[in-house]
Amino acid sequence: MHNEDTSRYDGPRDLAQSLSAFARVNANGATWNQEGLRADAEYRDLGLATATNGRIGAKHIRALKPFTEPTGWHWHDMTAHYLYVLRGSVTFRFAGVEGDVTLSAGDGLSQPAGVPHNVISRSDDLEVIEINEPAEYGTWDLDVPPAPWK
Repeated sequence: MHNEDTSRYDGPRDLAQSLSAFARVNANGATWNQEGLRADAEYRDLGLATATNGRIGAKHIRALKPFTEPTGWHWHDMTAHYLYVLRGSVTFRFAGVEGDVTLSAGDGLSQPAGVPHNVISRSDDLEVIEINEPAEYGTWDLDVPPAPWK
């Protein structure tokens, strides 16, 4: 498809003037760590934070051990948050959303950025790709569940 409108910037560009860096992450020899939000999972940085100078982050996340209790209600100070399930399933509750939201392998979800949520269950084999803007963000717990979950 070719667009007849005006482009967002002058182009094409040389690699040295690109708006994001060329970055390739190989599965062979990938580095996994437990420096993420949950102790029952491990994380692998997919290089998007470096390529975009921190504007966007992407992680491959996989479960390490059984999920024993909900995460509790919390929110992240992101402007965008997307989850894609590679394997297994995960169930959320969101403030302002009636009913549980379950994702299975092949499902994706644009989580409403900044909206409180609670992961209430997940399979022991869960693997997801998480993309967020910005790459670094804060997480805050809530003392009281939000509507409609009060």
